[in-house]
Formats: sequence, C-alpha cells, structure tokens
Amino acid sequence: MNARLAGAPISWGVCEVPGWGYQLPADQVLAEMAALGLTATEFGPEGYLPTDPGDRAALLGAHGLTAAGRFVPVVLHDPAVNPLPEVELVLDGFGETAGGAVLVLAAATGADGYEGRPELDERGWSTLLANLDRAAERAAGRGFTATFHPHVGTMVERRDEVRRLLDRSGIALCLDTGHLLIGGTDPADLARQAANRVGHVHLKDVTGQVAGKVTDGTISYAAGVRQGLYRPLGRGDVDLAGVVGALEAAGYQGWYVLEQDTVLTGPPDGEGPRAQVRESLAYLRDLM
Repeated sequence: MNARLAGAPISWGVCEVPGWGYQLPADQVLAEMAALGLTATEFGPEGYLPTDPGDRAALLGAHGLTAAGRFVPVVLHDPAVNPLPEVELVLDGFGETAGGAVLVLAAATGADGYEGRPELDERGWSTLLANLDRAAERAAGRGFTATFHPHVGTMVERRDEVRRLLDRSGIALCLDTGHLLIGGTDPADLARQAANRVGHVHLKDVTGQVAGKVTDGTISYAAGVRQGLYRPLGRGDVDLAGVVGALEAAGYQGWYVLEQDTVLTGPPDGEGPRAQVRESLAYLRDLM
C-alpha cells in the first residue's frame, strides 16, 4: 500500500493561483517528500518541475520519486473554447516517462483563482460533458487515464453538480475528500456508491467550521486555507476511514495523493509544512 501513496507540491504551499504565497524551490520539496518515505508526486503547477519529460523524470529519479499525475484546471464549458489543444500539450508533457501519471482535470471558470463562478446553463453543461468525454478518450488513446476533479470555485463544485457529471459523463472521478465535503458531498458516501468511477484520490482532512464559512461565502477559499481549513489527516471532520475502506473493498488500485492546500508567507521556520505531512502520513499508514 505504501507504494500507492503520493505527495503533491500544494502541501508545501506550491499553487497555480497567482499571488497564493511563498513558493518553496522544487529540489527542497522533492527532497522532503523522499525523506518522509513518499515514492511519487504530482507535478504541481505548469513550470514548477522541468517541462521536458526526460529532464523531469531525471529530477524525480534523483530523489527516488516517480510521477503520480498533474492537476490541470481548464475551461470546458465555453462553446467558443476548444480545450483539446491544451489537454494535448499536457499529455505531450507527460511523455513516455510518466509511468502511472494521471491527468486530473478541473472545470476552470476562465478567471484566475477559485473565488466566485457563473452558473452553467444547459448549453454550458452539454459542452462541458462532451469535452470531458473527448479529453478522456484522447488521454486513453495515448495510454493515460483522465479523471475529473470537482473543486471549490470551479464550474462543478456542489453535490447536485457532481451527481449530474457522474450520470452524464463517462470520465473517471478524482475523489478529493476536502473539496467534495466543502461542496456538500459526503466523500465516504460517494466512495461507497460510486467506487467503480474513482480513478484517482486526493486525501484531505477539513475543519467543518471553517469549511462552512467557505461554503456559504462568508470567507474566500484562500482565506479559508489561511484560517486552518485543512488539518493533518485524522484531525478534521472527513470520514477518511470510510473513504479508504470503501475504495479498498471495491478493489481500487490507484493513487492516494496526500494533498493538503497550504499557504506560506515566507520561508518556513523549523520543519514548516513537512511536520503536518509527516503527521498525515503516520495516520494514513496506520489506517491502511
């Protein structure tokens, strides 16, 4: 099971959102992942790791890591925007050295960040769903799995939207325990009901009190992260045992990516994010 645990640079504060916070250098983050016993990582934002597949594989290999995938927010709902060229570029970047890397798509609004979004009409929904199926087919044709990630502040966030997507698209799901809970979906219940649709997992634990403020718009998503939205695994309000138990009972064989969004204001004192990642991994290994 340990071989299926992966990290993500966002747990060290590295994020695609402009102005998110201080960004630690890749060599430091990868070295700390390896020191904690992780064997794989997602790539982080475009350009954080080398874009050349061979150079990136060499950097990961120097730290004893392999590729778990990449999170890619892309506009999927706009009939005037064709997302396939962007998807193809990401797949080109995977190259032949990405191994079991998973393409993790989110339905971006078209604006930077995750604060506010328009409502989709039927035409927007039809466009989004068709584009997802096209992207999944294109990825499969190149030997990769594409998954869809419901995410706060994107076009698919709430419980009814997740259900609609599962009912009307064939793409696999990235089950992100934090974003689902904030959007009103019980991740353990979803894991029990739709384990056969899960192709990738992001594990987060969430403080329900802060999550409620994000859900009702009292505070922004980024403010929620700064105010302690995410906690080390086992110290929040997500039924992580229920999620993992349901998926393992159903035969899930994919990645479990430890992905706790973090904001840094500068170079951390002491261990910094590594301490919370260590605590989360200890909980997860005991659980598994």
